[in-house]
Parts: sequence; C-alpha cells; structure tokens
Amino acid sequence: QVQLAESGGGLVQAGGSLRLSCVASGRMFSSYGMGWFRQAPGKEREFVAAISWIDVGNTYYTDSVKGRFTISRDNAKNTVYLQMNSLKPEDTAVYACAAAYKPRGSSWYTPKSFGSWGQGTQVTVSS
Repeated sequence: QVQLAESGGGLVQAGGSLRLSCVASGRMFSSYGMGWFRQAPGKEREFVAAISWIDVGNTYYTDSVKGRFTISRDNAKNTVYLQMNSLKPEDTAVYACAAAYKPRGSSWYTPKSFGSWGQGTQVTVSS
C-alpha cells in the first residue's frame, strides 16, 4: 500500500488550466498503475484518466476529457500529474488519485483495481 496526497486544485475560469499532482509515499511506486477519478456533488465517482505501470506510454481517458487532459508520471519523484486544459464548468469536482499494484488486464483501471486512494483536491471551474 502507498499513501497518496494530491495538490494543485483551485478555482479557475472556464477555458483555463490547472495541473494536479499526486505524491506517493512508500517504495515501488513504479509498480503501481495510477489513476485519477472525480466526484461532483450528487454524482457518482467517475474515472478520468489512468497511466500504466509497465509502459508509461499507455494512457487511458474518459471520453469527456480526451484532448484536454493529460496524465503523466515521474517515477523518480513518486508523482503522477494531471494536466487539465480548456476546463469547463462540468469539470468541477473533487479529484482524487488512486494506485493499483501491478494491475493486469486490458481494463485494469476500473475502481475496484485501486487499493490506495488520496483524500482529493477540489477543482472549481466558473463560467
């Protein structure tokens, strides 16, 4: 298990950008697939993006953020990032990062694969 701490949330106008960071404590960060999820008030938690532990070139996105959000990781810093551009009011939510230890399968980034979760950081996009 790793412990996760997010930062970088805040208030931004529509069309603006934010970069979220998630720092993992513990060892073997490179053995974890990492993901970002979000939850808006009154809505269920939603998958946003994920990045593989085997090949960092393998990234996955929900359709609504493709072309606007980019997930990346720096294993030397035990950190995963979510660059969010062209933000929309509907992106407003609490964003949480999550870690899955050596996940397998083509659809490994389902919520049940993730054993460690951060507390989340609020992102608010004003219109």
